Amino acid sequence: MRRVALVGNPNAGKTSLFNAITGSRQRVANYPGVTVERAVGRWKTTGGDVEVIDVPGLYSLNAMSLDEEVAREEILCQADGSADVLVLVADTLHLPRALVLLNQIIPFGHPVVLALTMGDLAEADGLKLDLPRLRELTGCRAVSVVPHRSEGLDDLDTAVNLALGEAFLPVVAGPFTAPERFAWAEAVAQESTRQARKGKVSASDRIDRWITHRVVGLLIFLAVMFVMFQSIYTLAEPLMGGIESAFSWLGDRVGSLLEGIPWAQSLVVDGIIGGIGSVAVFLPQILILFFFIAALEGSGYLARAAFLMDRMLGWCGLNGRAFIPLLSSFACAIPGIMAARVMPDPRSRLATILVAPLMSCSARLPVYILLIGAIIEPQFGAFWAGVALFGMHLVGAIVAIPVVLILNRRVLKVRRLPFLMELPAYQWPKWRDVVTTMVVRAQAFVQTAGTVIIAMSIVIWALLYFPRQDSDETRFRTEYVRLPRVVQQGVTAENFVAERRIESSYLGQFGKVIEPVFAPAGFDWRISTAILAAFPAREVLVSSLGILFQLGSDAEAESSDLRTMVTEAQWPDGRPLFTPWTAVGLMVFFALCCQCGATLATIRRETGTWKWPTFVFVYMTSLAWLAAVAIHQIGLRIG
Repeated sequence: MRRVALVGNPNAGKTSLFNAITGSRQRVANYPGVTVERAVGRWKTTGGDVEVIDVPGLYSLNAMSLDEEVAREEILCQADGSADVLVLVADTLHLPRALVLLNQIIPFGHPVVLALTMGDLAEADGLKLDLPRLRELTGCRAVSVVPHRSEGLDDLDTAVNLALGEAFLPVVAGPFTAPERFAWAEAVAQESTRQARKGKVSASDRIDRWITHRVVGLLIFLAVMFVMFQSIYTLAEPLMGGIESAFSWLGDRVGSLLEGIPWAQSLVVDGIIGGIGSVAVFLPQILILFFFIAALEGSGYLARAAFLMDRMLGWCGLNGRAFIPLLSSFACAIPGIMAARVMPDPRSRLATILVAPLMSCSARLPVYILLIGAIIEPQFGAFWAGVALFGMHLVGAIVAIPVVLILNRRVLKVRRLPFLMELPAYQWPKWRDVVTTMVVRAQAFVQTAGTVIIAMSIVIWALLYFPRQDSDETRFRTEYVRLPRVVQQGVTAENFVAERRIESSYLGQFGKVIEPVFAPAGFDWRISTAILAAFPAREVLVSSLGILFQLGSDAEAESSDLRTMVTEAQWPDGRPLFTPWTAVGLMVFFALCCQCGATLATIRRETGTWKWPTFVFVYMTSLAWLAAVAIHQIGLRIG
């Protein structure tokens, strides 16, 4: 099959064009560094199916980072299955930069088609493009495309098929020196464009006077982040209630069909439906989170955030380029670690990889929402609940700065490099891309709930349900009668029997063994057990707590949601298990602990050794434990 590669500068619109012509769902964002590997799709052109390859952006064939090397190999035909035609995607607003790259490409003899994007924004700024003149000066077919509106795709189809069917005769002679190359690019751009409103300051420049201000810009950034997390908490409440009611209804209906088989009823209702439902209820927050992230990316704002963060990251040895993988890690650490390939220096890249898992990924969000909704909001109100959610997402970022500082000065000896990044023009987000991002992330979340969480829920249920004997009921009720009356006043007989069944289960016995490790942090054996069960995947903590408290509750409480069960959970002496200090300690533990096997495997792949993932697991787990213990001990002293 014939192959076409989309190449060009970062943030020129390659991935948007790739999605438009292939129908793919590659992630699209309005800042460089999103694409870090080759993506392959199929384009049904008028001349037949064509394989399309989307590669990372680059400004020059002198690659400075691993992602740029991927693109360079494609252009130089050093990659497997290299392209027959290159489509150079060029931002009309920044045409000279694209022409510099074109000047480097043409001497290699590739058929090249120029796809000019951002034409609508260029016209809004009064920039007129003369396509015939551009074709004449470069010798390349040139078409204007607006991918998100599917405009110009037929012209691109025609140009690519013509380029595939004929020999290419380069117009530009070479090689050029760097100054000559830039001079040629500027001359071609001037001759093929016309500025209708010279001297006018663009809207983007006027906005950037405030957005990129070292003080005002940082305050705006913090305000934007606070509004985002406050909205995640408040807007999702009605939807969460609907999901809880749906799973409760489903559990009641299915449970009534299995009344004659107690173990099967418990497996299906408590293990499977309860485990999945306790996690699925947080899907609205996931959708809202990625709506905001995708909208901010598409508007061009997050590129400014990277510029602001350059100053904050500079004193610890990194630059603003590290903000891109760290930001990606707030969605998931895996693409964030892979995005560290944009770092030009291997040591800076390694330092970024080692702290990327500290960013609070979406898998931690259900844990935060559960504990904030159960403990923080009832005592302090919705406003402080939003503040707590915002704070939890800052914990990892704040801790990452001293960690990087220590790594850079004591271990990696990173030399800070200057940060250069082209700021894209502000624009309205492409809502199709926003919706696509939300759908893709929701599918990933649901897929996790439907695979990993089901499997782990069944395993946890079995370990909590067995061994179980008929004589247990009588023995546990006898123990209850012998309890001091003051303790009995805080625990019903039914609840005591249910909890003793769990304590005597396989997992309960194991939890009792490890309880002393987490006791300094204020965690009992149930929380400790759930923490260990969640080490393969963080999402499992919520389903584990759901099963633990569901099986350990009396009949009346079985209709309650998990937040109510968490609120009512007690120590054996009747004290509340979860206080605000305990809740904060557990959230901070999850904010800092590396509980994701896939993340560790990705670090192994990116670094080529198990040394660094082992280091990440050890230092993050140690930090998490120490922080949780410190919070609990402070809480005890403050009261």
